[in-house]
Amino acid sequence: MNKRLMGVIDATTVHENLHELALHRSAAAIPFGGRYRLIDFILSNMVNSGIQSVAIFPKFQYRSLMDHLGSGKNWDLNRKRDGLFFFPSANLDKPYPGIGTLDHFAENIDFFHRSTQDYVLIANSYTVFNMDFLPLLDWHIESGCDITEVQKGGVSLGIYLVKKTLLMDLIETRNETGYSNMRDVVKDIDSQFRLCFYEYEGYAVMVDTVEKYYGTSMDLLNPDVWNQLFLKERPILTKVKDEPPTRYDRQASVRNSMVANGGLIEGTVENSIVARGVKIGKGTVIRNCIIMQKTQIQENCVLDSIIVDKDVRIEAGTAITASPDSPTVIRKGTVQGVRTGL
Repeated sequence: MNKRLMGVIDATTVHENLHELALHRSAAAIPFGGRYRLIDFILSNMVNSGIQSVAIFPKFQYRSLMDHLGSGKNWDLNRKRDGLFFFPSANLDKPYPGIGTLDHFAENIDFFHRSTQDYVLIANSYTVFNMDFLPLLDWHIESGCDITEVQKGGVSLGIYLVKKTLLMDLIETRNETGYSNMRDVVKDIDSQFRLCFYEYEGYAVMVDTVEKYYGTSMDLLNPDVWNQLFLKERPILTKVKDEPPTRYDRQASVRNSMVANGGLIEGTVENSIVARGVKIGKGTVIRNCIIMQKTQIQENCVLDSIIVDKDVRIEAGTAITASPDSPTVIRKGTVQGVRTGL
């Protein structure tokens, strides 16, 4: 249990290069790894670090996100004291250009006043990693830092640790200082604060483009990456769905793939990630693909290097191929006919 640290997840960021996957959801709610959402990683990291108070600050398209997180029960955040909080922005016209937007925090300043924690961990919602934040907190305090930015290879991961009293000062003085978010404070070479940079050495990718989404998903098929992300002592938690195991036809062939529950595999699946409730028909070949929840792929189809969003129907005999460097996204809920070389 960690009573010193509270978590703040900024779910406001809009990535133009994720547009195809974020038409109906925020980046935080994009499905990942067959059964997770991107926000599951930062939220699980916080909970596994003993954080019992987590605030989500969304702005656009957050219905899917709220449905996924619910009361926070699956993360043990449905509690009488502290727990999981949602603070959607009341100002939809004004853009929030960076992680930790002070205007958004100002709209909900009472939350910070009521909280009892001394330090605040502010993070984006779309980084895939598994990190214990307690060593970061100890290092931050021992080093006498005012603000610490977590980096990977010298590049910001969009994660900041700050004392709550300082954060509230930044919120209240934002109009005088011109700081609009935490990145502004860190980038100011004339800042009066002691800025520190904490190097994270594990696997970490900020998923902000379709290409990164595809590449990071394919990385899960690498045991070395899998073993860095999915640790028994620090599990990545997600919304629990009680479904039967996926059924495999006698003629089915599955190699080097991840297949979630509730589906039916009658064809061939290679180097792919298949989510819950997916049906893959006889004679169909799926290679290097990401197939999201409840997609139905009929007989004798060929898909290669394709990201298929939820609830898609692909008619029999359809061939859709792309390249790993430029994967094609099939939009949620669409029906695909017979076509080649998309």
